[in-house]
Amino acid sequence: MSLRWTDSLDIALDLLEARPDIDPKTIGFMDLREWVMALEGFDDDPARCGEKILEAIQMAWIEEMD
Repeated sequence: MSLRWTDSLDIALDLLEARPDIDPKTIGFMDLREWVMALEGFDDDPARCGEKILEAIQMAWIEEMD
């Protein structure tokens, strides 16, 4: 499955699995962006990423941790 920036829930689930020791409330958007692009299956243009997209991913990740 190919992940795109708009797949915030799927990305959050993959990040939760890949980085179980990370508290998503404490990460910066630059780190989050790099981690998303490093996910296996991620295939989208880095230029399409903005603050709102990263915020949606971070919020989905926080919700999945609860």
